[in-house]
Amino acid sequence: MEALLNEWLWQEEFWLPPGIRWRDIEMKEDEGRFPLPRDLVYTLPLAFAFIALRYVFERLVALPLSRILGVKDRIRIGAPSIPKLEAFYKQNSRQPSQSEVVSLGKQCGLSQRKIHTWFRHRRNQDRPSNTKKFCEASWRFVFYVVAFTAGLGSLINTPWFWDHRECWRGYPKQPVSEAHYWYYVLEMSFYLSLLLCVSVDVKRKDFKEQVIHHIATLFLIGFSYCGNYVRVGTLVMLVHDSSDFLLEQHHKSAKMFHYAVWTRTCDSLFVVFALVFLVTRLVVFPGRVIHTTLVVSLEFFQPFLGYYFFNALLLVLQALHVFWAYLILRMVYKFVFLGKVERDERSDEESNVDEEEEEEDEPEDEGEECSWEQRKGAINSKLASLANNCVLNNLTNQRNISSRLPKAR
Repeated sequence: MEALLNEWLWQEEFWLPPGIRWRDIEMKEDEGRFPLPRDLVYTLPLAFAFIALRYVFERLVALPLSRILGVKDRIRIGAPSIPKLEAFYKQNSRQPSQSEVVSLGKQCGLSQRKIHTWFRHRRNQDRPSNTKKFCEASWRFVFYVVAFTAGLGSLINTPWFWDHRECWRGYPKQPVSEAHYWYYVLEMSFYLSLLLCVSVDVKRKDFKEQVIHHIATLFLIGFSYCGNYVRVGTLVMLVHDSSDFLLEQHHKSAKMFHYAVWTRTCDSLFVVFALVFLVTRLVVFPGRVIHTTLVVSLEFFQPFLGYYFFNALLLVLQALHVFWAYLILRMVYKFVFLGKVERDERSDEESNVDEEEEEEDEPEDEGEECSWEQRKGAINSKLASLANNCVLNNLTNQRNISSRLPKAR
């Protein structure tokens, strides 16, 4: 069974251009490393190593840094322990309908207002804190900066970095250097770690698009390595890394400054991020990289199944780029006409709860945080002010009457 599967999976028609056989691309030891699927076996243990390293980094580096920068968490009111409501919250819905609220109120002997308040406070408990967002932002930002720097250093002296036709010259018999091998393995391991942690990371409005992006990226990296699209693959990763650490800049690294209440720095970095993202993802990536894989590659070989599959994955990524560019342009519109970045369009939903709902809840939550004594004092001060106004009005009227009496006499 395994032999039949291997024979079907590794058919030459799938992976190699017409007229080329596996034996044609075999390399001797002195010719260099040829990419083989078994080389990627290290990605899974390295993904778990990334998760462990992230845990250590967030607690030993990011957490103290958040305190130094003054990142503050909101103080939220905890929902009281009501077993029936807790069971409904976990098993049914986080936002009950009106009929469900009425039913729960009868079961628990509470008013509808108290039921709504309980669910609002319970949802607030599950929202990630600013410190958690800051730590996640810091980790991704650091990785992307290191990956972009290392990738650029390994590619800047290669011929295909300057002339994209060199990506296909001699294909598919192209050796892979040790630096580019580790560039591939570490990038794939990192995205695999993100996919494994997607259930515990901060959930945002583009959660589904992020999952699709991670899966498409893993398929793209794995397939491009096995099919020896390593040269153009390194360019794809470099273009993404060049704007990803700036993507983390506004949704991650600029968020670090946002959570640290450095508004001007956040706005300035947003301008840089928007320009770099739009240029790299909407101009460089489709105009240079995808054009190279779709058009220039046909100067060196006839299209085959691997050619179509590889370009399909690149087009999936480009569709996601267009979606994110739309969100960024919405933020640019707010930045130009409102003078500042009001809110990251990707952050409309965190922990499956709209920030708009949180903003609506805040006034009521703040009102509920006020003690009865404070309310009583406010009412008494208003009554005293009203009484004083009445007394002053009476005295003024009496004085006016007294001033008119001599004239009347």
